[in-house]
Amino acid sequence: MRAIRQHEFGGPEVLRLEEVPDPTPGPGQVRIRVEAAGIHRLDTSIRAADLPPTMPRPELPMTPGREVAGVVDEVGEGVDATWLGAKVVAHLGPGSSGGYAELAVADETQLYLRPDGLESAEAVAAIGTGRTSAAVLEAAQISPDDVVVVTSAAGGMGAILLQGIRNAGARAVGLAGSDAKLEIARGFGAQTAIDYRTDGWLERLRAEEPRITVLLDGLGGEVPRQVYAHLEPEGRMVRFSGDQDGYEGAAKIVDILGPWVQGRIKEFEQVSLEAAADGTRRPYVGSRFPLAEASAAHAALESRETTGKVVLVTRSSGL
Repeated sequence: MRAIRQHEFGGPEVLRLEEVPDPTPGPGQVRIRVEAAGIHRLDTSIRAADLPPTMPRPELPMTPGREVAGVVDEVGEGVDATWLGAKVVAHLGPGSSGGYAELAVADETQLYLRPDGLESAEAVAAIGTGRTSAAVLEAAQISPDDVVVVTSAAGGMGAILLQGIRNAGARAVGLAGSDAKLEIARGFGAQTAIDYRTDGWLERLRAEEPRITVLLDGLGGEVPRQVYAHLEPEGRMVRFSGDQDGYEGAAKIVDILGPWVQGRIKEFEQVSLEAAADGTRRPYVGSRFPLAEASAAHAALESRETTGKVVLVTRSSGL
């Protein structure tokens, strides 16, 4: 099979397409003929070994990728044979888990049937990006009285969060980095959309939305710090960027990365898939790359050229 292999840590160029032996599922595992593999910002950090002290570097060489959708073509010992031929989606686990490939192995316990009406790329977005979004929305406890700012509003999570905010009856405000991205944010429900890369963006935000009660941030850095400083004192920020220090203000901060979400991952995955299937929070796949162009996909994601969920598609996808 063809797979993306990494033999050293570094920039996107270390990701190379190679021919490797087909994997064989072990006891309790299945093999998936991959149609779509999700790319997450954490994947770029793993590739570059830019990781927090609590997260060990993966062993090299490796095949990156933690989210896949496709068709089960082989089952291991002890696995229900009815999985054969099933259209599935799975989160393979932390670190380097083999998703950027034409074939991937997954534990049976990680499998979900892909809902009818949901294509492979959308299912990949739901199982990874969607599950984090579900956790963010639960933590935010949004009500119709809220005015909610979403950073990176044209990204994979941003699109899902904007839908969740509008579903709650609240006012949605999107921050994004170009005119094209602002249009995407508006399309997913942002009633106010502001380019944070332009001069005077904060003043425009305060003029258009003088009362802000909730901030949902996965961007990190100076932009969310400035918005947080203007949150209502009784407001709250749900943070999933990994940032910790330098936030000055009275509003509550809820960090959802780590223990808060780890014990409920399966629950959030199920909630996300159901919301994607019924259209309540439909994933937005804005950037698709052929498997062979994984390095270009990483480069585009890191330079913020992408929109929506970034997905690799294989020859099996038919795309």
